[in-house]
Amino acid sequence: MARLTTDADKYGQESPSAVVEAFHGATRELARQCLDASGGDWRPLVTGDSAAGGSGDDFRAVEQQLLDSGHRFDWSAAISPQERPEAYKPTAGDGEDPAAFCFHHPDAPVGAPDDDGREQRGVGDNVVRYRENRIGTARYVRSNDRVLAWLSDGVPPDTIAVIDDSGGTLTAPILEQFKGVICAGGTVRSHLGILTREYGIPCLMNARVDGIREGDRVEMECTATAKTAEDYQSGREVTARVWRLPEGDRS
Repeated sequence: MARLTTDADKYGQESPSAVVEAFHGATRELARQCLDASGGDWRPLVTGDSAAGGSGDDFRAVEQQLLDSGHRFDWSAAISPQERPEAYKPTAGDGEDPAAFCFHHPDAPVGAPDDDGREQRGVGDNVVRYRENRIGTARYVRSNDRVLAWLSDGVPPDTIAVIDDSGGTLTAPILEQFKGVICAGGTVRSHLGILTREYGIPCLMNARVDGIREGDRVEMECTATAKTAEDYQSGREVTARVWRLPEGDRS
């Protein structure tokens, strides 16, 4: 039995995302319609001599169809867990509910409570050095549903957003309302690192954290030395700590 030809056969590789595939498929369908309208001669379409090549409005309609589908963040939100599953491993049975989710990075340095009851639960690359540490309530941002809800109702006070490296795109509309950001990917030069620096929001990038749950009170060591490009190039370990505060501080 002959095998059906797929887009991967025709175009060399599978699309990495359902959204990418949908966009490519809609664009190819538009090209087919234009070809039919031109009488089946593809040469004017390629050379740009045909008025049947599809207008800007046609392509904007394709884009709007994708935006209306609600999957605008699909690629950026999914790539990190696919490429680094060990950094985004949830507790068994957590599912996708932010209130139940918890990062478990295998290399997160954790420690016993100190004299103040603070329990180290990880480290990250400090974007900017501040005079004081930042304390707030950890809240996971892992879907556009949560972003849209906070756009409508406002970000809860004292929120330290715990996100993956999709956050530059996902959280941009509400970024300035965060008290701090802990990001599981990227570097201090990533888009999210740049945005938080410009907004004056403490941020730890490339964070290796374990056991921080929604509602935990956490402290970011924003007074730690900021990591530089030279540190990355030389492989120098320059990190800031993340503490989980005593259980009684949970909110």
